[in-house]
Amino acid sequence: MTSEQICIMIAITVYLIGMVAIGIYWSKKNENVGDFYLGGRKLGPFVTAMSAEASDMSSWLLMGLPGVAYLSGIADPTWTAIGLALGTYFNWLLVAKRIRIYSHEAQNSITLPDFFSRRYRDEKNILMCIAAVVIIIFFIPYTASGFAACGKLFSSLFGIDYQTAMIISAIVIVGYTATGGFSAASTTDFIQSIVMTIALFVVVIFGVHVAGGLDIVMENARALPGYLSMIKMYVISSNSETPYGFLTICSTAAWGLGYFGMPHVLLRFMAIEDKEKLALSRRIATTWVVISMIVAVFIGVVGYSMSKVGAIPVLEGSASETIIVQIANLLSQNGIAVAFLAGIILAGILAATMSTSDSQLLAASSSVSHNLLQTFFGIKMSEKKAMTVARCSVIIISIIAAFIARDPSSSVFGIVSFAWAGFGAAFGPVVLTALFWRRSNKYGALAGMIAGGSMVFIWKYLIRPMGGAWNIYELLPAFLISMAAIIIVSLLTKAPEKEITDEFDRVKAIYLSSKKKLS
Repeated sequence: MTSEQICIMIAITVYLIGMVAIGIYWSKKNENVGDFYLGGRKLGPFVTAMSAEASDMSSWLLMGLPGVAYLSGIADPTWTAIGLALGTYFNWLLVAKRIRIYSHEAQNSITLPDFFSRRYRDEKNILMCIAAVVIIIFFIPYTASGFAACGKLFSSLFGIDYQTAMIISAIVIVGYTATGGFSAASTTDFIQSIVMTIALFVVVIFGVHVAGGLDIVMENARALPGYLSMIKMYVISSNSETPYGFLTICSTAAWGLGYFGMPHVLLRFMAIEDKEKLALSRRIATTWVVISMIVAVFIGVVGYSMSKVGAIPVLEGSASETIIVQIANLLSQNGIAVAFLAGIILAGILAATMSTSDSQLLAASSSVSHNLLQTFFGIKMSEKKAMTVARCSVIIISIIAAFIARDPSSSVFGIVSFAWAGFGAAFGPVVLTALFWRRSNKYGALAGMIAGGSMVFIWKYLIRPMGGAWNIYELLPAFLISMAAIIIVSLLTKAPEKEITDEFDRVKAIYLSSKKKLS
């Protein structure tokens, strides 16, 4: 191992030890299950904003977006980024404060499945059970993809056996999540968002310098047909361009719809201490997301010029997702001091993955221990035992995820895309109608959840492979079908009881009163 690699290893090791230390610190603060899963609703506005977005972006921000831009130009990643930016903004604007108020009024719900059952007074907890199962189905492989990304990073950097690297990464993530719970995950996510930001800006500045300056970067990009167009896409195999039509734009931008159903993001809204600070959180979160995604896409463009001048290898296929790793390795060759900076950049990739995995673990474990075992099956537990079960659930789910991730050829970003669609379609329309439609009922919510979740599988594996006009990201049709199912079934079945509508009216009054005070 070279001295530069040792410096990188030291920087990453210090970072990992810091994450575990945060988990140990917060473990002493958790007095009950509510603290473990929702932090006692005590998050500040900055931590709420940055932890929500860090847990959302994952390694897709630092690896996926630059990789797509490198291979095909800016159209595909930019329309995706536009959809995500709009989704981020409207989720904070429309959902954040309402679900914070409603989840508290609805018998102090501490998980998303809790909220669904208590919002609709589902005494049999069928909604809770189905929602918990959906979370487990999509989050376990999603978590596995995070473990796999960590394993591939360490394996490619230091020549460590993939499975060993993956297991070590999983142990660290499980360590601070199982000990510190939601507060530890949120605090580490906040720190990880800072590390991710440093990584993005250092990489783009260094990359432009190595490529020969901004003028050279843009000149090289303009030389490729369709590379800098928003309505055309570069085809690397034929060095030509292909139209990026309106239907494709809608399909790509539909990524933004996923935000309305992301359990780990919605939990941040539910956990903020002062709901009046959510406007500040919205501004912070949206600004960070927009800037970060612009920089990430531009890194792909810069990476192409770096390959053209021979600074980094020409990257093909999925190897394009290693642009930042390649640039960090190049940076580390400029002396030991700079190698530490390269270590921070690589820790940024690790941070992006960890910030998502910890939140997914908490959401999945809460579905098992709190929603299924304690509520649905009615197993009575003391607070101490419930905390133990919660932590054991995190560990068991991690073991399953690590087993799934044991193959080094495991797909990472395909799983992320599929899980994102699953949550967006199964939960997004249910969340929106629960918060905004007084007439919605539990039958409609159940129909929407099942229809949306099922259609994601049907569209991806049966309809989308037909190609042509059917080649649409499964989230868009599944989201629309879920929404239609909620509306139709709610109107065809019994209207909600007075107790439910009274609570809806009370939440609306609290929201409007809060909004009036701010104005």
